[in-house]
Amino acid sequence: MTITVEDLTHLRRCVELAAEALEDGDEPFGSLLVSADGRVLFEDRNRIKAGDATRHPEFEISRWSAAHLPPDERAAATVYTSGEHCPMCAASHGWVGLGRIVYAVSSDQLVSWLAEWGVPRAPVAALPITDVVPGAVVDGPVAELADSIKALHRAYASRG
Repeated sequence: MTITVEDLTHLRRCVELAAEALEDGDEPFGSLLVSADGRVLFEDRNRIKAGDATRHPEFEISRWSAAHLPPDERAAATVYTSGEHCPMCAASHGWVGLGRIVYAVSSDQLVSWLAEWGVPRAPVAALPITDVVPGAVVDGPVAELADSIKALHRAYASRG
């Protein structure tokens, strides 16, 4: 699927949320859930700085949607995120039956940047979303947002 103007608007909000996370001392990730009719239903940012590494915004979207939306609305919704889902978040997405995923940068891009900056690898393998959820509808990465997101991650990595 082609990335639309609406997709870019939502992804830019994800970048803003990622910047908010960075400002608060968290890894820079931001995500939102948009209904089939274009309403933003839920948004969040990374909240792992207190030690709970499961507090990813995509995982929070899965939890929220399971509690607040019927299955058909979940399936029709789109998740927008600054970075491709990790395997934990991809699995939660699949388990609750969310729809399309649109991400700004891929896990491969992020892994490459972190390696370039000498950041140790994460304890969980970076896998494409469709390796975890084979039927997922996924669009990304979006080249025009890569530099902005790379700068956020570089700033976080430089904090040591």
